[in-house]
Amino acid sequence: MFRQLQQRSDNPIKVGLVGAGCMGLGIAHQVANTPGMELTWVTDTQIGNAAKAATLADDCLHSDDTLKLIAEHPVDVFVESTNSIWSAFLYCQEAIKNKAHVVLMNAEVDLVFGPQLQALAKENNVVVTSDAGDQHGVLATMIDEIQLWGFDIVQAGNIKGFLNRYATAEDLIEEAVKRNLNPIQCCAYTDGTKLNIEMALLANAYGLTPTQIGMTGPQISDVKDAMDSFDLHSIPKNGSIDYLLGAEPGGGVYVIGRSEDNFQQPYLNYYKIGEGPYYLFSRPYHLCHLETTTAIAKAAIQNEAILQPWQGRIADVYAFAKSDIVAETPIPHGIGGDHFYGLVASAEEADTKGWIPIALLDGEMESALTRSNISKDQPLTWDHIHPISDPMIRQFHTIQK
Repeated sequence: MFRQLQQRSDNPIKVGLVGAGCMGLGIAHQVANTPGMELTWVTDTQIGNAAKAATLADDCLHSDDTLKLIAEHPVDVFVESTNSIWSAFLYCQEAIKNKAHVVLMNAEVDLVFGPQLQALAKENNVVVTSDAGDQHGVLATMIDEIQLWGFDIVQAGNIKGFLNRYATAEDLIEEAVKRNLNPIQCCAYTDGTKLNIEMALLANAYGLTPTQIGMTGPQISDVKDAMDSFDLHSIPKNGSIDYLLGAEPGGGVYVIGRSEDNFQQPYLNYYKIGEGPYYLFSRPYHLCHLETTTAIAKAAIQNEAILQPWQGRIADVYAFAKSDIVAETPIPHGIGGDHFYGLVASAEEADTKGWIPIALLDGEMESALTRSNISKDQPLTWDHIHPISDPMIRQFHTIQK
């Protein structure tokens, strides 16, 4: 891939980026310094952020009007790196209609509207893909390779350093400053919602299912002990998603594969990965913005995706109460908010029960308002809230029909 990029010096891949916060700034720097790529423009609702990112590349435009730049300055690849969902969906739609491939650093819009964006991309002969550097993208790359070697996927998992489902944004103000994050974003990481969203995306790509609602997340000291932490024989044939809590290496990911091949097993034992039939593969890092260029190049050069919801809507992430909530409580935020944490679950089962995907609480036009009491750790249902006419929710329900 790198050699192919080097050969494009006279015809670089033109990249447009929306979202110039912490991660977006890193993407801008990486694209600007990758041979065969050109950072054409950067947008952000905070014009100062866009201007700062644009200085990383020669002749790079910047604006707070994403739709205008998409229309007036076409690019080969559009990278969505905001924390919005509805606006992100509109940006991606417009980019696809203007024949740009789309890379989603934004896992939330990926989960809510990924299938619809895929259908639109197919009509326009472009690719929409999850990013390569978040855990689900790294796991997708690993899974493709492990399947190529002849293994069945038993489990794909994340390694989570710390988890507090009841964390609030106020609790995390100091920690957010240390990590150059806003407190709501930091809270979504801490309460596990972001983890569950990423693993739901992986489930929808490969047909993997949660081991239970929210997964099990055993606490162990090292990823090498992963296979002793699960009853691998009871995992469904299609495989599962899960995570490890507190294991080293922090920031890593793992895949458990199975091979019943009697010919291969002696070789695998010789290669020091075990006697089988279960084998552990792990990667000790994911590099987020550094690996975004991999997704950009794969889409633009090979017309291929790192990860898409190939298997449909297998799983979603649903809202569970962080504390007892009384009727007539406004809910200004879902993901990373003070009222709910998100747990991955089977979409078919949860939808039948009327559970609400936590991402739908982040509409941009109208906030949710509870109309009945909700107990701590109880799943939020449509009966618990007043009707919402936010366009994002209307669009979501249209897709489900």
